[in-house]
Amino acid sequence: MAATVVFEERVEIPLTLRTLAEFRGWAQSPEFPERGRIDYLAGRIEVDMSPEDIFCHATLKTEIVSVLASRIKRENRGFLMSDRTRVSSPAADLSVEPDVVFVSREALDEGRIRLIPKAGVADRYVELEGAPDLIVEMVSDSSVVKDTRRLPEAYFQAGVAEFWLVDARGKDLLFSIHQPTAAGYKAVVADAEGFQRSTVFNCRFRLDGARDARGFWAFDLRDCD
Repeated sequence: MAATVVFEERVEIPLTLRTLAEFRGWAQSPEFPERGRIDYLAGRIEVDMSPEDIFCHATLKTEIVSVLASRIKRENRGFLMSDRTRVSSPAADLSVEPDVVFVSREALDEGRIRLIPKAGVADRYVELEGAPDLIVEMVSDSSVVKDTRRLPEAYFQAGVAEFWLVDARGKDLLFSIHQPTAAGYKAVVADAEGFQRSTVFNCRFRLDGARDARGFWAFDLRDCD
């Protein structure tokens, strides 16, 4: 019997997981935990069991997903996914579940992304392999270094065309679009109106945030061609 590490209650991580292939096999098995975010980054398994902050994460994610989903549907661009969508990249030794993922139809047609089927079930898919067009990560208290350093570096190595970083935990709202250069991702400079251009969507975005009458965050992601 293989040894396991028990992490917080019933999360058991087998000690036999030494490679990306072994981790991906475990992630598709019935033994994989049904809650929490469990990522594999270059031989390191990172587990985050923290609940999502309602106004700095959950409602923010809903705003981003709703605006992007409307644009993608209107333009018939592809597929937008969030929560428990696993993205794996052998090139970056990576298997993670980002906050938001966009995959264009072109990425699928050109083979930049491959759909990994659910074992034994036709037309059911449980994983994306390759380089999505866009990944969005929202910073939480338990994953600051991971979201701001380790994941961007890994996504760049994986060939992700665009990376968005959002942080609503502090007094000032951070919304930053990053695009690849020869040396890594570089943040897009906002224009005079505060918009940042996305090459993936060929339009500009600006994320506004303000406190409502109860003191809760309210967000407005604006897109402009």
